[in-house]
Amino acid sequence: MFDWDDLRVFLAVARARKVAPAARALGIDATTIARRLARLEKALDAELFEMGAGERSLTARGQELLGHAEAAESAALAAVEEMRGQERTLAGQVRLSVAEGFGTWVLAPGMGDFNRRHPGIRLDLITASGFLNPSKREADMAVMLARPQRGRLMVRRLGDYRLHLYASPDYLARAGRPDTPSDLRGHTLIGYVPEFIFSPELDYLDEVEAGLEAHLRSTSIIMQQRMIAEGAGIGVLPDFIGRRDAGLVQLMAERVEITRSFWLVMHGDLRKLARIAAVADWLQERIETLKPIDGTAPAR
Repeated sequence: MFDWDDLRVFLAVARARKVAPAARALGIDATTIARRLARLEKALDAELFEMGAGERSLTARGQELLGHAEAAESAALAAVEEMRGQERTLAGQVRLSVAEGFGTWVLAPGMGDFNRRHPGIRLDLITASGFLNPSKREADMAVMLARPQRGRLMVRRLGDYRLHLYASPDYLARAGRPDTPSDLRGHTLIGYVPEFIFSPELDYLDEVEAGLEAHLRSTSIIMQQRMIAEGAGIGVLPDFIGRRDAGLVQLMAERVEITRSFWLVMHGDLRKLARIAAVADWLQERIETLKPIDGTAPAR
């Protein structure tokens, strides 16, 4: 028989892939982590990790244990929630991972209303580059741009949004207005840094016209929007960003339209919690506010 708490150590290292960050998360030293892992491997008579490129990767046996360890963790957390009576209580912390643009233009305007309706819920919005993974307990929930294919997750499609080309009147007066996608080759284009695109759904320009490349690039959609608004060039923006700026001109609306989807992702064991359900319902409400913005309107 092994020490059940060693599973908690195993999970922390499996998720962090390194001992040092796992030790910080657990509040114990790295030497203790290594000793506990060695004890677990001896008890199970199995090698759980292999080293490579400075990281610990799960072996095949480690992958098998991961599913069981997560199930045990979920059962323990559910027991705590039930004993504390939090399963049906609109109180507690919810960590929500979202894209920067979605958080800024869609969620932030509704945060005050959410807090007035649910003052007991402490909502953390995480907009770091890339999405935190609910299946690894990095976040309770995430709004992603693609449906995840793995993990013990509950996934729900929140809705679609559209993207178009935008530019400022000053830029168009100076550089001319493109009429076709091929005309964009003669213009300054704004977009993401290819090496730092954390989701393939953000790679827009090749859909507009094969081979197009951005001349001015940023990992931040907020910075891209400001560059476009200041007349630096032409770029692709979600309509819930571009059409909220009355100073921007939508280009080739009928010829160039990109559609993407928002997916709500949460760990399967959290779906029954009242606070999680409240946040999920609020997210759906915020998605509904996009419909007038994404509705058909003539480009100028």
